[in-house]
Amino acid sequence: MMNLFKRCRWLAAGALVLASLHAGATTLVVGGKNFTEQYVLNEITAQYLRSKGYTIDARAGLGSTLMRSAQENGQIDVVWEYTGTSALVYNKITEKLDAQAMYERVKELDAKRGLVWLDASPLNDTYALGLPQKYAEETGIRTISQLAAKIAAEPHKKHVFAMDAEFANRPDGLKPLEAAYGMSFSRAETRQMDPGLVYTALHNAQVPIGLIYTTDGRVKGFDIVPLEDDLHYFPAYNATPVVRKATLDQNPQLAAQLNALSAVLNNDVMLEMNKQVDIDGKPVREVAAEFLRAHPLP
Repeated sequence: MMNLFKRCRWLAAGALVLASLHAGATTLVVGGKNFTEQYVLNEITAQYLRSKGYTIDARAGLGSTLMRSAQENGQIDVVWEYTGTSALVYNKITEKLDAQAMYERVKELDAKRGLVWLDASPLNDTYALGLPQKYAEETGIRTISQLAAKIAAEPHKKHVFAMDAEFANRPDGLKPLEAAYGMSFSRAETRQMDPGLVYTALHNAQVPIGLIYTTDGRVKGFDIVPLEDDLHYFPAYNATPVVRKATLDQNPQLAAQLNALSAVLNNDVMLEMNKQVDIDGKPVREVAAEFLRAHPLP
């Protein structure tokens, strides 16, 4: 009789736990874009939230505008968006804003669409000028201003700058960068190529200067040194969890959980994870799991 009584108590306790988990279980659709960093962020978020009892439908590999439209239409609950993308692409902001002002502006504008910007991470996947490590060490150049000074001091030397065609020709690309830093590249010094080939050209010392993204895995894998944008020419692209307000209302713990995740992301961490995927060939799922083991979250 006692064993039966104990068994009934255990069954009752188990039923309460299951009922509690079921009551807290919410299916969340987590969206992601179609490049390495976004695949990694999507998988980290999915694994983390599953560990907190959510049912997750992870949908990575989307184009920016498609993902944005799907979230506005209520088809996606959670995404990692970049402040610069929302400002320049979705909200058509043309004025120059610092990182904090840009975050506040997109937060305000997107709130009108039912989208809540949580805490921006220190992760800033923006443009940078990159140098081969050997060249950076030989010259001691660490900022774009120092590069501009070297170019000015060597007027008869050819300084080749590799970039994609879009940056070379768009109104907020090469020309205003030159104006901001007081440097000038002749037509013979600008080399337009596929964005991915810029990293290879830097790695092989085929060009001394290249346009890169600060958290691309090839920066670390190919020994490229990103220069500090000391005049803050390039806009900020801080990765930030953006969630539908209706989703947050239904899940009161979600904001704190995603903010905790946002706080442990930065450029160094992301560079290493992107490198592990793109250069070392590790599966995204494995890289995400290792990150979560190394960064215990509430």
